[in-house]
Amino acid sequence: MSPGARREVLAGPTREVEPVAGPSDELEEAGLRPRTLGEFVGQAQLVEHLRIVLEAARQRGQPVDHLLFAGPPGLGKTSLATIVASELGVGLRVTSGPVLARAGDLASLLTDLQEGDVLFIDEIHRLHRAVEEILYPAMEDAKLDFLIGKGPTARSIRLDLPRFTLVGATTRTGLVSSPLRDRFGFVGRLDLYQVSELEAIVTRSARILGVEIEPEGARRIASRSRGTPRIANRLLRRVRDFVEVRGDGVVTGEAAARGLELFGIDELGLDKVDRAILEVLCRRFGGRPVGLTTLAQCVGEETDTLEDAYEPFLVQQGLIQRTPRGRVATQRAWEHLGLAAQERALF
Repeated sequence: MSPGARREVLAGPTREVEPVAGPSDELEEAGLRPRTLGEFVGQAQLVEHLRIVLEAARQRGQPVDHLLFAGPPGLGKTSLATIVASELGVGLRVTSGPVLARAGDLASLLTDLQEGDVLFIDEIHRLHRAVEEILYPAMEDAKLDFLIGKGPTARSIRLDLPRFTLVGATTRTGLVSSPLRDRFGFVGRLDLYQVSELEAIVTRSARILGVEIEPEGARRIASRSRGTPRIANRLLRRVRDFVEVRGDGVVTGEAAARGLELFGIDELGLDKVDRAILEVLCRRFGGRPVGLTTLAQCVGEETDTLEDAYEPFLVQQGLIQRTPRGRVATQRAWEHLGLAAQERALF
């Protein structure tokens, strides 16, 4: 396998992904991920707790307790799973909840694990019920129960499994069933990052990508990244493209601002869809409450996408409010759109 290839193990055979003509954004993103707890920026309390858990397991010579990481997308849950395997020097198997459609898919993964391996299941809240129930004895007793045959001749067989560590990741903790959640020995919540932490991430990523960046440029990108490292790295790559084509290759504060504006990211980190939501609430409905379905139809997005991907940030920034009657734009939203008080009164 060539040096640029990436190996992924899903719910089937190992798959190799070879870059065709230069690294893609996905491969670059994988290359920017921290590989040790020392490289991981932010989430200080969670990292300290995890450091203690890993060190205790190393001293006992035992696999780590099963771990569950929860939080919004792009905060580093997959990176932490990779770090756990790297710190322990064990193998890592990667899959996701929707991929495991049948109990046999999970059984084949579990029986292929080696002693101490880490099994990472992304979006674990989307596991099918039949698949989830196989995990219970596997997590508690390292046993695999399955049924052979049908009807009166059916019989249950129990197989021994190697001791392993299950690392689950979820963006919706409330959808993880109580029996599954209670079987995790450690539950860590990832929060949105501070601008200073994102600055450090952007600076590190620029160094890895070979991009010359000034502190003000890193600060401009960090301040528009919605508190999310994945978004910060994505914006850095777009600004890199901008300065290579329209600039001198150096990411200054001014170049970063012009590049982000060109790609539709304003000073609050809002993109085209965010602004469309505010426009609908303020201009089209004049500040009146708007239902989620109506709002989704107006901006051309699915209700789930609106509720999960856009609303949380707008609520956190104090731009909209969720009320029993619907979504309402706040005074800050009106000001951000440049609508004066007199103009508002006309609607």
